[in-house]
Amino acid sequence: MTDTAHASDTRPPADPRGGLFKAVELATGVLAAIRPDQYDQGTPCPEYSVRDLANHLVSVLRRVTVLGSGGSFMSVPNLAPDVADGAWAEAWTAAAKEFDAVWSDPAVLDRQIALPWGPVPGAVASVIYTNEFVLHTWDIAEATGQSPLWTPELLAAPLAVMRRAVPAEPRGGQVPFGPVVEVPEDAPAIDRLVGWYGRRP
Repeated sequence: MTDTAHASDTRPPADPRGGLFKAVELATGVLAAIRPDQYDQGTPCPEYSVRDLANHLVSVLRRVTVLGSGGSFMSVPNLAPDVADGAWAEAWTAAAKEFDAVWSDPAVLDRQIALPWGPVPGAVASVIYTNEFVLHTWDIAEATGQSPLWTPELLAAPLAVMRRAVPAEPRGGQVPFGPVVEVPEDAPAIDRLVGWYGRRP
């Protein structure tokens, strides 16, 4: 799971929530477009089928809301047991309303978010979860033949920090990503991002 600079990229924006909100918005359409015959297909995230990853995304969105409210990471399961097959977009939309209510408050940027490896400011957590949403939305889109629009605002913060957040080595074990997949320097931003995390664009 994810928790991500091109040599010419700069620091992430002081308020990176714009990308986070864009990531949540983009995932809505990708989840809604999954067909029943695709549920059991594999994804670029090896341990997850399309079904598993869609369910996991819903759970992560709920978790981000709980964390932004000062709650516990472990209080939200890794998968959402209440969400039926095919109901992911509906569950996502409901969770997004609660997420918006918490993360629209500028005070969340300085709030300490309790992640398993230690507390981070909300601004940092915003980038971490933008990255997770982007990677897993890309995983689902690739597995289901979708081509969502990856806007610069959406990718700016994850690109700016990816080399510092997850160095090229080591990979595997406690670093749940495969080896870096080399892509051309002038490749689309989304290809550079997913390649760094071991996906093959």
